[in-house]
This record gives sequence, structure tokens and C-alpha cells, in this order.
Amino acid sequence: MFFTYLRRELRRRRKAALVVASGLALGIALVIVVTSVSAGMGKAQDKVLESLYGLGTDMTVTKAAAPSGTGTERPRFRFDAQDEGSGGEQSSDRVMVQGFQTLASSTVGRVAAQDGVADAVGGLSLQVVKVSGEFTRGRVQQDGSGGQGGDQGSSQSGGPGGVQPSPQDRIEGGGADFDVNSYSVYGTDVTEPALGPLTSSRITGGRTFETSETDAAVAVADASYAKAKKLETGSTVTIRNTKFRVVGIATADSGDAAADLYIPLKRAQTLADAEDKVTTVYVKATDSQRIDGVKAAIGKNVPGTTVTTSADLADTVSGSLSTASSLATSVGRWLSIVVLVAAFLVAGLLTSSAVSRRVREFGTLKALGWKSGRVTRQVVGEAVVNGLVGGALGIALGLAGAYAVTAVSPTLQAQLGGGGGAGGGFGGMRAAPGGPGAQKTLDVALTAPVSLTTIALAVALAVTGGLIAGAFGGWRASRLRPADALRRVE
Repeated sequence: MFFTYLRRELRRRRKAALVVASGLALGIALVIVVTSVSAGMGKAQDKVLESLYGLGTDMTVTKAAAPSGTGTERPRFRFDAQDEGSGGEQSSDRVMVQGFQTLASSTVGRVAAQDGVADAVGGLSLQVVKVSGEFTRGRVQQDGSGGQGGDQGSSQSGGPGGVQPSPQDRIEGGGADFDVNSYSVYGTDVTEPALGPLTSSRITGGRTFETSETDAAVAVADASYAKAKKLETGSTVTIRNTKFRVVGIATADSGDAAADLYIPLKRAQTLADAEDKVTTVYVKATDSQRIDGVKAAIGKNVPGTTVTTSADLADTVSGSLSTASSLATSVGRWLSIVVLVAAFLVAGLLTSSAVSRRVREFGTLKALGWKSGRVTRQVVGEAVVNGLVGGALGIALGLAGAYAVTAVSPTLQAQLGGGGGAGGGFGGMRAAPGGPGAQKTLDVALTAPVSLTTIALAVALAVTGGLIAGAFGGWRASRLRPADALRRVE
């Protein structure tokens, strides 16, 4: 009887049921879209952080960069002048620690020994500056009255045994033509392939390092750098007179790679004259809930270090990604709540209004012996069905909206403040040109994933909306008296 009467009433009052369901659908759809976009924002931010830290890294341990002028030396290059036409090209490169002061390699073991640390691995970030080109002497062109017998090669300023130019002479030719090539190199612990910035890239050519190549002259090149320098698997790269064979090409999953070249840690330490030194310790916690405790323990037990978690780094993210995330979290969430509450109220008022138009009907049912509770259950049942229909429509609209966001996939920019010294950043990240404090900009595509939790939330909201609407109408119906109801004509 309950379901038969319910079906007949819903068919008879389709327009009113559709209005109630549509109001609930709008609120539920907005909740789904806002929730999915917020989840997409979180994933986009995770991608940004993973491009800096690498997969599995919960925090990094570094030593702050030395203040300007306290022991840091600018690289110096010296070239000898050659005779014009000699065709000899000269080159010189300097390998410098990038971004941070170095920590002793023993720091890795001290960090790994802290309670709550699952794994720790050290890395060394380097910057290589190579200057190559030609530097030729000028020629003194003498006039006819000088009696010097024509052109003679000489240094520009003269010298022992050279021709001293007179005021009437002029210097021709000579000069310098140099090219400066700067690139970053990261020394990675090949025995710990699951931790560190290389994990944020995938090998798209060749292979990665083998655990036995701790001191091998091999390298993995970033795909962008390899394309610019026309490198491929099997090519060689010379760093400080040492030839490294490229064994693999790595493509960053998002943003820029942590370095242009990756080489074994021991080789990087040798190139930089930084034996048993690291710039960054990458740490993985045993449990994500213990990250704050691990950070405090490291800061206390390993003095002279700076511990940076992903949450700390997330605070430095600005740009359109940060703005959109704030809007989705604050404005979008509150807007969805307001719309949802309004939809519940409208559904309740419409249901209550429908009950008032059915006074004679409910009075007759009570006169026939229906109890107030039965009448109330009938009204609540109709409202819950309306809520479920609104939930189904809302889920369909919400999925369509989330799909539209994913299909368009708008690009957001994430700006990251420079973390340390020149060329450095958080966790060995390459900073944008501009020295200390420079910002790095990453482009991230926004998606709107819809999880089963979101769908379950939508169903719960639909049922809640139906119950609220049914409560309004049921309360109104339960107060009707048969005598009063029969006096009114619908």
C-alpha cells in the first residue's frame, strides 16, 4: 500500500516533484564540482612539489647558504693570447656547489637514525660553468715614416722584445670570442634509486643507473637539455676533463627537471672537490602523520641544519595555482554550502506547501483510520524519493561539470620562491635565473577528479535533503485534524 500510494502521488504531482528535485540537484552538482576542483588543485600542487622533491620524499635537510661575502668565491678563468690565425680554441670549466653549503656525508646516517625516519639519502647539487673560445693578439699597423718595415705581430701593450707602438701607429685585429655554457649537475646516490629528485622523472630512453655504478663515468641527461645539446644514449659529455657516457634520457613528469645531468654521487664529489660532502638529505618518514615530529627531532638532534617539509614548501607557492586554490577552498566551498542550504530550505518549503494543498486528502485518510505517523511516513517517503531523484540529477550534472573542467584542462602557474643561495632552491631545485631569492614558475594543468567519496557524499546529501523536506511536510501533515481538514475544499 505504501509504495503503491507513493508511486501514484509522484506521478500525479510530477511538476512539483521535478521542481524540488531540480533545486536539490543544483546544490549537489555544485558541491561535486567544487569538491572535485579542490581535489584537482591538491593534485596539481602535489605535482609541483614532486617535481622538486621527487616521489616518496617527505622532507629535506639542508644547511643554509652562506651570507654574501663570507667565503664564497667567484669563478675565475684565465686564457693565454694566441697569434691570429692559429685557430686554437681554448676552454675552461669550473664546478661549484650549487645553492647550499655542504654537509658531511655522515649527516645522512645521523638523520636516518632518528625515530620515525624510514629512509634517508644524500645528494650533491652542482653548477658547471664552461667558457670556451678564442683569444688572439692584435697587430700593430705602423705608418711609412716609422721605419719599422710594415706590419708586425705584437701584443697590444708591447712587451720585452716586442715592437713599441708609436702614437701614430694603430692596432688592428685581435680580440676575444668566447661562449659561456652553464648547466646543473646532480650527484645521486645510485644505491638508493627510490628516493631523491630523479624519481620525479621517468626514463624515456636508455636506462637508469645500476646500483653497482657508484663510481662509474656515466650520466642520465634531462630530455630538454639533451634535445638542446643534441645528446642521445651513447653520447659523451665532458665535465672537468672527465668524459661521461650518457646511458639514459629522463623526462620530468611535470615542470622542469631538478638538474640537466645526473651522475653518481661519488663522481660529483670528486668533480667539486667535495669528498664526503652532500648538499641535501632527502628523508622519507615511516608515517605521514609523524612528519612534524620527525622534523622536530632532526632539528633538535642534528644541529646546524634546516629541515623543510612539503607543507613548508607549499606555503611558498604563489601565482594562479595558489589563487585558484584559495578561491576553491574559501569562496567555492562557502558558495556550495549556501546554495545547498538554500536548496534544502526551498525543498522543505515546497513540500510543506504541497502538504497544505493536500489538506482534504490527508484529512480523509485520517478519517479512514490512518494514524498521524503513517501520514508523516508517507510524506517523508515522497520527499526522500524526490531527494534521490535530485541526487541522481545532481550527480549527472556534477560529473558533466567535472568532465568539462578536465577536458578544458586550464593551465595554472605556480611560482616558487627561491630557497637558498644562487641557483639553488628547496631540496636541490634549480632556481630561475636571477640569483638568490629568484622565483621559479611552473605550468600545471588543472583536472577535476571525482572520487567515490564525492559520489557517496552526493547521495548522502540527497537523502538528507529529502529527509529535511519530509520533516517540514510531515510535521505539517501530522498536525491536521480530520474535522478541520474536511471543512476545506482543495
